[in-house]
Amino acid sequence: MTVYNREKFLNHIAKSLGRPRKTERVQRPNWKVTPQTEKYKDKTKEQLIEMLTEQAMEIGVTVKRTKKEELVRVLKEAIKAYGGEKIVTAKDDRNVEYGLTEFYNSEPNLQVHIWDDSIGKENIRIAEQADIGITFSDITLAETATVTIFNNKDNGHSIAIMPKDYIAIIPTSTVVPRFTQAASHIHKRIANGEQIETCVSFITGPSNSADIEMVRVVGVHGPVRATYILVDE
Repeated sequence: MTVYNREKFLNHIAKSLGRPRKTERVQRPNWKVTPQTEKYKDKTKEQLIEMLTEQAMEIGVTVKRTKKEELVRVLKEAIKAYGGEKIVTAKDDRNVEYGLTEFYNSEPNLQVHIWDDSIGKENIRIAEQADIGITFSDITLAETATVTIFNNKDNGHSIAIMPKDYIAIIPTSTVVPRFTQAASHIHKRIANGEQIETCVSFITGPSNSADIEMVRVVGVHGPVRATYILVDE
C-alpha cells in the first residue's frame, strides 16, 4: 500500500492547529488504577466457569457441560431439543479434533453444510435457511457469557447470526474473566506480526431487543435460542 502526500497533509494539519509538527510517538501513561485488569484476576478457572454459567442462564442460554469424549452425544441431544435438521458450521480443524467431522458425515437425519469459501455468498443463503448454526468459541468471556469468534474465509459471521438457533461449543480452556483479556490476546497477536481476522464476533446469547417501553423481543437480530456446551479437555 502506497501513501501519497502524507508529509504535506500532516504539515498542513499542524499549521492549522498553530503548533509544530509532532514527530515523536505518544508515551503510554502508567495508570495508578487498572480495574480492567484487576477485576476477577484472583478467580480460579472453575469460579470463572461458574460465573459464565450463571450469567448465560440469566440471559436465556441453555448450558450443558461435558467431557471431550462425550461431546458428540451432548451435541446430538442439543440438536434434537431444537428439532433441527439443516445445520451450518465452520470449516474448522477442531471438528476433527473433537470428533465432529465423523458425526456430521454419518448422521442420516441431518443436512450439514460446512462453510465453503469456493461458493462465496451461497454460504450466506444456506446459513439463512439453516435451522442451527454451530461454531467453536475462540475466547469466552465469563463476566458477560460472551462467545468470541475469529471469523475468516472458513468461518463466516453468518453461521452464528442467521440460523434460527445457535450452538456454541466452548472448550473450558478458552474461558477468561472479561473483554480485557480478549483485547489483550488480539493486541499480542498484532505485536507478534500475525495476520488478524477482518471480523471478530462477540456473541452474547440469543438475539434480544427491547423498544422504548422495555418490551423484550427475542430473535429480531439473530437466533431465537442458544445453547452453550462447555467441554472439559
